[in-house]
Amino acid sequence: MVYFVGAGSGAKDLITVRGMRLLASADVIVYAGSLVNPELLEYARPECEIHDSARMTLDEVIAVMQHAEASGKTTVRLHTGDPCIFGAIREQMDRLDALGIGYEICPGVSSFCGAAAALRAEYTLPEVSQTVILTRMAGRTPVPETEQIRALAAHQATMVIFLSAGMLGELSAQLIEGGYPADTPAAIVYKATWPDETVCRCTVGTLAETAAAHGIRKTALITVGQFLGDNRALSKLYDPAFETEFRRAKP
Repeated sequence: MVYFVGAGSGAKDLITVRGMRLLASADVIVYAGSLVNPELLEYARPECEIHDSARMTLDEVIAVMQHAEASGKTTVRLHTGDPCIFGAIREQMDRLDALGIGYEICPGVSSFCGAAAALRAEYTLPEVSQTVILTRMAGRTPVPETEQIRALAAHQATMVIFLSAGMLGELSAQLIEGGYPADTPAAIVYKATWPDETVCRCTVGTLAETAAAHGIRKTALITVGQFLGDNRALSKLYDPAFETEFRRAKP
């Protein structure tokens, strides 16, 4: 069996209990060494065979899994955050399907959740934003035309932008072109939940200069929207006049 496991957003203790147990029982671990906290490998048994996929191709990753399966071994494919978000697991699962190798997915804490925690923020505020857009700038990996930043910016929703810290000048321009005012609150969260986590609050118009001032060029999430501002309404859930299945309205 192959288990795709979400490593969490960075901190060693933010992996799920299930993920930790899978690491502890694995015979083979293939981990994303460029992004996954290596401290997580401390959960592995001393005799566990470990491979760093940062130096491997897809064919090489699949070959390791295939060899482990043929030897009756359990493999953990350890991905950063939650593997379903920019994890490139679909192509691996397709190959395993073709080979008849079984697999399961263990979810993890995504870095966008870690970023919200670092910001002490709530992405979905009443009367501010009830939608969160997770996206990225087009780079070596293209983005569909209908999902370009300028198109998504028209919604004025909360936006969390992955894999784009090296393109902040262009990102800022596209956000403004799409409809965000230049003074819209924004924040750069570098390595959320890692020991060297850094939070830089700024505006859409100052993203590039803020990152440059702090030497941030990669491994950072960009958050944009009025959820970072000071204006918000109270939730109806706890409003005394709001009746629910569990509570009667009060005068």
